[in-house]
Amino acid sequence: MSGFLPDQPGAEVRVSPNFGPRRETLRPDMIVLHYTGMATGAGAEAWLRDPASEVSAHYLVHENGCIVQMVRESDRAWHAGKSSWFGRTDINSCSVGIEIVNPGHSLGYKAFPKRQIDAVIGLCAGITGRHSIPARRVLAHSDVAPGRKVDPGEKFPWKALFAAGVGHLVPAVPIRQGAALKACDTGADVEALQSMLALYGYGVEISGVFDRQTEIVVAAFQRHFRRRLVDGVADSSTIRTLQRLLASVKVTSPE
Repeated sequence: MSGFLPDQPGAEVRVSPNFGPRRETLRPDMIVLHYTGMATGAGAEAWLRDPASEVSAHYLVHENGCIVQMVRESDRAWHAGKSSWFGRTDINSCSVGIEIVNPGHSLGYKAFPKRQIDAVIGLCAGITGRHSIPARRVLAHSDVAPGRKVDPGEKFPWKALFAAGVGHLVPAVPIRQGAALKACDTGADVEALQSMLALYGYGVEISGVFDRQTEIVVAAFQRHFRRRLVDGVADSSTIRTLQRLLASVKVTSPE
C-alpha cells in the first residue's frame, strides 16, 4: 500500500509514520538538505520509517539516484531538530527535508555521485517550483543547526546545484594571508560580521564579541559558501564572500 501519490514525479512512495501537521505555515518556504550519516542507504531508509526513531524526511535520495518520498510535502516531517533561520525555530513546519545517502564524517565521508546529485537537483527544482521557494532558502542542515550538525558537509557540490538553477551561491573570494577576526576579538568589526550573518539568516547574537557561537556560525557559513577551508576564523576571504552573497540579493526578511 503506497499511502499517497508522490508530489515529485518519478519518486517511489514508501511511507514513514513519523510526521504531523505543519504548525506555523500552510506551505513550505524552505528546503533543508541533509546527509544520512549511516553506513547504507537501506539502513537509513529503514531508520527514517521506523516509529521508534521519531525522525523522518520528506525525501531520501539514494546513491543511484532513486528518490523515495516518505512524507507528503503538505505535512511536517521530523528532520531538522533544534534549529533556526531568520529567528524562526520550528524549521520542520516551514521546510521540506531531503536526506541524501552518504556515510558522513564519522563513517568515511565521501564524494556524492553525479547521478545522485542530478536527482537532488531535479527534486529541488520540482519543490521550489511547486512552492515558490526562493533560491536563498535552499539550505544545509548545518546552516539551520550550526555546531549541532555539519551535514551535508563541505564535499556537497553546491556549485553543481547553483549551475543548474538551484540555490544561492557566489564565487568564494580566494584565501589570502592577513588580518582576521577570531575567538575573543571584540569591537565594531565583530559586530558588523555578526550583523551580516544575521541578515542572511544565521542564528547569531549581535554582541560585538567573537564568542564560541560566532565561531560556530562562521564555520557553518564556510561549510556552505567557502568550503576550501572550514576553521571558524573570519578571514578576509570569509568576510568578502559574505559581503558578495548579501550584495547579490536584497536580504531584508525571510520572505
